[in-house]
Amino acid sequence: MIVGTEWLVEAAGCNGDLLRDEELVRAVIDRVIADLGLHSIDSIWHAFEGEGGVTGLVALTESHLACHTYPEYGTATFNLYCCRTRPDWDWEANLMSSLGARTVTVTKFLRGEAGPQISDLRSEAAGGER
Repeated sequence: MIVGTEWLVEAAGCNGDLLRDEELVRAVIDRVIADLGLHSIDSIWHAFEGEGGVTGLVALTESHLACHTYPEYGTATFNLYCCRTRPDWDWEANLMSSLGARTVTVTKFLRGEAGPQISDLRSEAAGGER
């Protein structure tokens, strides 16, 4: 029995200025929630001072969505856990478009009694394979 799906996402080669923009990062999270028909209960956000990034956690009726950005490394990480089946979100196209990511890696775990079933999808903006 599958009790949920978890997506671990890493976006690399991002524009550091975009990764510092809390409003933009929140908009990405809001788009994931809207596109997948998820329901937010509450959220916590923090923008680090100076050249630091943004961290956010949204509690969902379906579980949670978290994000951490690292402008100094051009990297953003996301974790989405849903206790109900959801379609795959196009992390690659959306993060390349919104954050300027050059590479997006998505690892999908099916959670439950059968143990984790893992799918690892890798892509690059310049003709990478998926």
